[in-house]
Amino acid sequence: MDTLQPAVDAEKLQSFMGKLVGDMGAAWSGVMVLIGERLGLFKALAEGGPATSDELAKRTGTAERYVREWLAAQAAAGYVEYSRTTRRFSMTPEQAMALADENSPVYVAAAFDVIKSGYIDEPKVTAAFKTGRGVGWHEHHDCLFRGVERFFRSGYQAHLVQEWIPALDGVAAKLARGAKVADVGCGHGVSTALMAKAFPNSRFVGYDYHKESIERARAAAAEAGLANATFEVATAKNFPGRDFDLIACFDALHDMGDPEGAAAHIRTALKPDGTFMLVEPFAHDDVADNLNPVGRLYYSGSTMICTPASLAQEVGLGLGAQAGEARLRAVVTAAGFTRFRRAAETAFNLILEARP
Repeated sequence: MDTLQPAVDAEKLQSFMGKLVGDMGAAWSGVMVLIGERLGLFKALAEGGPATSDELAKRTGTAERYVREWLAAQAAAGYVEYSRTTRRFSMTPEQAMALADENSPVYVAAAFDVIKSGYIDEPKVTAAFKTGRGVGWHEHHDCLFRGVERFFRSGYQAHLVQEWIPALDGVAAKLARGAKVADVGCGHGVSTALMAKAFPNSRFVGYDYHKESIERARAAAAEAGLANATFEVATAKNFPGRDFDLIACFDALHDMGDPEGAAAHIRTALKPDGTFMLVEPFAHDDVADNLNPVGRLYYSGSTMICTPASLAQEVGLGLGAQAGEARLRAVVTAAGFTRFRRAAETAFNLILEARP
């Protein structure tokens, strides 16, 4: 018997194929961005002004024929501009902020290192789909760790000290006077270092189970001369120390196998008047409300990184990067916290405050 096929709307098919072509181009653009960042092509174009492929090649010590093709790809993507009249390429201030200035609050070029890890580690995650097992954070390619450090730095640098900490009840004043702070799941220590630099009277310790990340955090802190920041290898459920004034988790709780157990340990490590600052990816509570460009980014990253990381650990709750405030509240209050509120937010993050 012939299988009945639903009627295909030619116009809808054409529209959908156009979307797929755009997405395939976007996938290639990620590789192009990495090349441009590694070779300083974006930076040289932004700082040196409009250039032909030959001029940009000379500025960067690269081969013109490769640069010519790369520039055309960037112009087709809308990442650089092209003048038909002068036959030169250039960057607008907005393009430069996103792709050429590492100190910009919207610098995103490093994010493509995170995405690159997804392609490299795809076989591991595909296998996990069949077994239900996890893929630990430590099992990913090194480019994930580099990318997370550099990509997240932009947002933390723009908001952490200036907006998020002041939004917490009385915390900024404590840190200014001198407080004891833990950064749990600190990775390469970007968040720890930013706080330590801003509040020299306070003492900061970063914890992470990933030994290589802690080594990187220690080296970066030493290079920055941060005498008030130390780093130790420990998990979120067994890190040492008590009587912390502030304990923070930056984009890390949802990666943990037992976030409730981690939150319970954090509660016991806090002073009675201490604060738990939880920074998580922005998400609404209803899946339908997250079906947008930010949600697409986070659900994809969560499929490849966050959910596998949680499933690789004890309990394996698998919160995912789009857990939403209500579910996070349930986890934190089940751990014994009695007060919980949204202190601040950005397009990419929820900043939540919990008290014992």
